[in-house]
Amino acid sequence: MQENNNIALTEAVYYILLSVIKPNHGYGIMQVTGELTHGRLIISAGTLYGALNTLLERGWIKLLITADNSRRKEYVITEEGRQILQAELKRLHELVDNGHKILDSI
Repeated sequence: MQENNNIALTEAVYYILLSVIKPNHGYGIMQVTGELTHGRLIISAGTLYGALNTLLERGWIKLLITADNSRRKEYVITEEGRQILQAELKRLHELVDNGHKILDSI
């Protein structure tokens, strides 16, 4: 595993990783992201497929081979991807906690 202690994920990558906790295809990833953000974040097809290729190269997700030869590709998070996602969640909690500490003290 590569050194990933100080990686800050983009919002799109964060939601893509969340969307492939269970196997999911491109359109499904876009739907889940839209639902989770109540339509605030819409990932375009170009952004999505570029990000999916990068995540595949990094080993954070993998392509599932389907038995039915479907044209639809499904992706799922890897163990390394889960670790990255958990580290990002911890980082985001720290950001929020520090924001509350400062804002609540004024």
